[in-house]
Amino acid sequence: MTTLTIDEALDRAGAGTYQKRLIGIFGLVWTADAMQVLAVGFTAASIAATFGLTVPQALQTGTLFFLGMLVGAIGFGRLADRIGRRNVLIVTVLADAIFGTLSIFAPDFTILLLLRFLTGAAVGGTLPVDYAMMAEFLPARNRGRWLVMLEGFWAIGTLIVALAAWVLSLLEVEDAWRYIFAVTALPALIGFGLRFLVPESPLYLMRTGRSDEAKSIIDQILVTNGKHMLPASQQLAQPAPVPEVKIFSGPLRRRSILILAVWFLVSISYYGVFVWMPPKLAGEGFGFVRGYGFLVLVALAQLPGYALAAYGVEKWGRRPTLVGFCLLSAAGCFLFVVASGSILIGASLLIMSFALLGTWGALYAFTPELYPTASRATGMGAAGAMARFGGLIAPSAMAFVVAQSFGLAIAVFAGLLVLAALAAFLIDAETREASLA
Repeated sequence: MTTLTIDEALDRAGAGTYQKRLIGIFGLVWTADAMQVLAVGFTAASIAATFGLTVPQALQTGTLFFLGMLVGAIGFGRLADRIGRRNVLIVTVLADAIFGTLSIFAPDFTILLLLRFLTGAAVGGTLPVDYAMMAEFLPARNRGRWLVMLEGFWAIGTLIVALAAWVLSLLEVEDAWRYIFAVTALPALIGFGLRFLVPESPLYLMRTGRSDEAKSIIDQILVTNGKHMLPASQQLAQPAPVPEVKIFSGPLRRRSILILAVWFLVSISYYGVFVWMPPKLAGEGFGFVRGYGFLVLVALAQLPGYALAAYGVEKWGRRPTLVGFCLLSAAGCFLFVVASGSILIGASLLIMSFALLGTWGALYAFTPELYPTASRATGMGAAGAMARFGGLIAPSAMAFVVAQSFGLAIAVFAGLLVLAALAAFLIDAETREASLA
């Protein structure tokens, strides 16, 4: 009787057809979640018109949405480490589809706020568990690139919601926000059914003593990728006992504090730009840089950002890539502040979009690898919670700064991104090609 570890089995299987199917399913829901999150900015002006509100008042939908995401990220992340990734994801995607769909028909602003909170809780639970689970199906040598590819579906969601908002504005559709919410709900409705095709994480199964189930899933991966099944005489080695380490205790304390600081600082900047920029461009704009049409270009700029991040995390490492993109994002913000004409303002927005989404790609590739399996979903949940806390601040607390000067707000984001780069630099680990414990 011979044994091999989960990592050795995944290395033998490689990253092929099986992982492509997984990333298609995970990516569809990731696209849906991006659309739900970015809808905050794209629906604000229309919601304000429907219910007779100001845009800052309408952005309370964003405040409640991000509050829901904060609650969902903390609660569902911990639950996934206790009862498994698969069941949690099925529940959260279903809730996303239900409450996202009901948002379309909200009869008044109060009910809309409640539905956006519940949708946010579902999305907040989906995002961190998605990444923890996808990471556990990937061999170490391919993990970073594939996780950035998954994050790339965020750009697709951004592009779809920007196109929807643009078309609706050109058609001058009344209550356009209802149609945007309909567009955002559709991928979640489809993704819910596809989630049943995703098995439980084999690494999680091994950690919970279900070795036969784990071997069966590994065999499925091997066969789908064109490899031979494990022989009956070969078993998966039981992973060395790893106690459930609290993410703020022992060796995890320093890296948790620093990586969560990065999530918080990046999220304030990202959501600050993408929550306030759509209504700004829909209104007075910046010279010819005006309207939702330009935001389609901004969304397209995200795609090469992900591509460079996918290359960088494997070529240069997770931490250097993250630091570099944080600094480039800060440079884009600084260019916006000092820009004296529409051309430079437009260029700075494209740089911000390119770099900020590359930052997210590197951040999502790096974070799950900083934690052992017993704490991975909890760590990702905490990271998601910090991101949602930053999202809460962006539409609410930042409103005062935006009211004083939009350029001042962007300058604040530039400073926060420099701090994020410093925090990332101080993390005591580089996880490129590292095995998952």
